[in-house]
Amino acid sequence: MGNASAKGVEVKAVEAAAKPEGEKPKLKPCCACPETKRARDACIIENGEENCGPLIEEHKACMRKMGFNI
Repeated sequence: MGNASAKGVEVKAVEAAAKPEGEKPKLKPCCACPETKRARDACIIENGEENCGPLIEEHKACMRKMGFNI
């Protein structure tokens, strides 16, 4: 019985070691970058999408930093 318990601990240690260090926690896209999202959305509502290019690009850059492929 003691060996079965030890094997389970070893497997868990290997899984923990397999994760890259400094990995950011996974977020849903809707929850990432709320500041840039809010500014982008307000601009689009008030001015139209075609007039908010810099804010849209800023939000895309933030999303990429958070690990999303945009």
